[in-house]
Amino acid sequence: METTRRQFQGVLNILSFNRHFYIIGIGILALITLSHQLFEWSDLLYWIIIAAFLYGLIMPLIVSAYVYDFSGYYDFEWLKDCSIDESKVKKILNINAGFDETSYIIKDNFPQADVKVFDFYDAKRHTEPAIVRARKVSIVYPDTQQMQSNSMPLPDQSVDLIFLLSAVHEIRSNEEKILFLKECHRLCKTEGKIIMVEHLRDFPNFLAFSVGFTHFFSKAIWKNAFSHAGFASIKEVKFTPFMSIFICTP
Repeated sequence: METTRRQFQGVLNILSFNRHFYIIGIGILALITLSHQLFEWSDLLYWIIIAAFLYGLIMPLIVSAYVYDFSGYYDFEWLKDCSIDESKVKKILNINAGFDETSYIIKDNFPQADVKVFDFYDAKRHTEPAIVRARKVSIVYPDTQQMQSNSMPLPDQSVDLIFLLSAVHEIRSNEEKILFLKECHRLCKTEGKIIMVEHLRDFPNFLAFSVGFTHFFSKAIWKNAFSHAGFASIKEVKFTPFMSIFICTP
């Protein structure tokens, strides 16, 4: 299947899935402007507030365009940093939260491998409006299976690669994250790898998303979760200042 992305598809996705934030933000800006017209208050304070709101609305779109549209994220060139011997990869899992833009790309990169796709979305636990909207437009890879975050119907040590691409932060509970990663550990062969790509709750992402960076988790939280799930090796590689690739082995 064709995997070519449209121009600015990444930033348009961000706008579409998170439009409630932008509607609220524009509404607040309109109220601030109206109050400045009706009441006497400092012009300097007014322009500082306007600048802060505009920064909060525009900067996430600029960073998202950079990461998802211009960095080569969907070209998967960053896989070269993951030390994968493609000749040994026979079975791959790609696990998402109901929005899948990568399974066909993974299959193109590993044509010899059997690619299975699992979706851990649970409407009762994962209630973010952005996920609900994303699921409506997601391309569904053939035979995608629904799963519980702590259970996948596959044998122990049966998978060479597990991809977790910008998805696992949707599991908000730390306990649930550890149970999920324990299940990934169970499935992963001794020489297999988990490849997780995530924004982090760090200073660059604070500059990019302001308070929205709290939607992500810190490096320490991820390393702690992987350690508690039993992974022996956890390596981080930066992909742009705003994204981290975690390469984990059992």
